[in-house]
Amino acid sequence: MKQKSTQLLESQLQGKRLLLLSCCAPCSVEAIERLAGMRIDFAVLFYNPNIYPATEYQHRLEQNKQVCERYHVPFYEGEYDHQIYLDAVKGVEHLGERSARCQKCFELRLAYAATFAKEHGFDLMTSVFAVSRWKDLNQVSLAGQRTAVDGVDYVDINWRKGGAQERRQELIKEQGIYEQPWCGCEFSKRDIKK
Repeated sequence: MKQKSTQLLESQLQGKRLLLLSCCAPCSVEAIERLAGMRIDFAVLFYNPNIYPATEYQHRLEQNKQVCERYHVPFYEGEYDHQIYLDAVKGVEHLGERSARCQKCFELRLAYAATFAKEHGFDLMTSVFAVSRWKDLNQVSLAGQRTAVDGVDYVDINWRKGGAQERRQELIKEQGIYEQPWCGCEFSKRDIKK
């Protein structure tokens, strides 16, 4: 799937409200900084029922809030109910990273974000799910397109290009952001240990 250039992205977002679905601070910090620099009307949603255990969820939540506070970006937290995630991936939990398990997880979280966006007056939504080296950009794009709702389009942004990865690492170091060694769910943690 073709990704948007920065100039096209900025022109597309002007005059629109964007909801950025974030999985964690290290994946979103560069995107938040970039969007804040464009003076785009956007907010961050943290909806991650996949993260396990609850202590890990809380740590990632607090880190993401701090990044948003630093850039003066509105922050929303979705409901945390890990059982919703377990139900969504039932039958594919044994599969590894970049599999149907991840696809179901993306779709669960992006569908929630799309509904949230519509209910809160956002025109567009996107995510930073594909920033992680553990995730497939095309899988995330497909999930975003599948879950978009009437009145809220999914914007396909590649947050890895144009020096973004390097800047992300600089920001993580500068801001002392906790960088976790796995995606979030117990299954991704299992896979990383292999």
